[in-house]
Amino acid sequence: MRIGILGLGRIGAFHAETLSALDAVTSLVIADPVADAAKAAAERYGAQVADSPEALLAAGVDGLVIAAATDAHPALIRAGVAAGVPVFCEKPVARTIAEGVAVLDAVRESGVPIQIGFNRRFDAGFMAARGAVRSGELGRLHTVRSTTLDPAPPPAAYVAASGGIFRDCSVHDFDMIRWVTGREVTEVYAVGGNRGAAYIGEAGDADTASAVLTLDDGTIAVVSNSRHNARGHDVRMELLGFADSLAVGLDDRLPIRSAEPGVTFPSGTPHHFFMDRFTDAYRAELTAFTEVVAGARPSPCTVTEALEAGWIAEACTLSLREHRPVPLTEVRTG
Repeated sequence: MRIGILGLGRIGAFHAETLSALDAVTSLVIADPVADAAKAAAERYGAQVADSPEALLAAGVDGLVIAAATDAHPALIRAGVAAGVPVFCEKPVARTIAEGVAVLDAVRESGVPIQIGFNRRFDAGFMAARGAVRSGELGRLHTVRSTTLDPAPPPAAYVAASGGIFRDCSVHDFDMIRWVTGREVTEVYAVGGNRGAAYIGEAGDADTASAVLTLDDGTIAVVSNSRHNARGHDVRMELLGFADSLAVGLDDRLPIRSAEPGVTFPSGTPHHFFMDRFTDAYRAELTAFTEVVAGARPSPCTVTEALEAGWIAEACTLSLREHRPVPLTEVRTG
């Protein structure tokens, strides 16, 4: 099949590399406002360059991968759907939840499959954890802990357009809590602070944040995030049940060290960035998209599913701003 890629920045170039290695993908068509980025990717992967999204969609692509800036997501999703081309779009659907709902309303009846990129749904550890919870292996859960810690903050321009740490970073934890446990969040309480890069606070954002989520069965989930984890990219989930406990991300490349005498775990090179932590998950995610394009499976993460994590991010953002618990019913509009 022939896949189009819009956006050849860090993640777009990574997707181009991944897609070019998949047996199902015979050719790529790429477009980026930065001509040099498109040219470099074309030379590396033998791709055809289009000078606009319209030209790319007119080039006979079977599927569209959107890795452009967040602000461009709504218009590009709509363009792909209007062309009848299955769409893969990196999260989030849009910069704001209101824009995301507008996208959903616009494409709901189209029949064109849309997959939103929550790559952790394809990570072997998270998949195993979901299976353990759903099978009853852990018994009833009482506590979930989910962590995403980045080794260094993104650039100032990215932070200014990100919508904030809960919408940009924590949203992965929110999606995993729902996806792994099968439960919904009913209330949140969030805190945040700034002790690192000044430009994050100047943008009205936090560089370190935590949230306590109450799930609809009474389970308590604790989410921790930071832009400043110098040892590496730390993504973990702990699931504590009445019958057993399980951890995701507890491997030899875990970016933490033990204070216990004689303990050598973890002894491997710490995960440095999200792309090395989730290389296999990204490959599985894009493989799934080729199956969506082929009509062999439904979207594994729809716009509706992606927005569910977005509502939690909205509630946490409001909670942080107003220093109070926020029920999800307060922020939801649909």
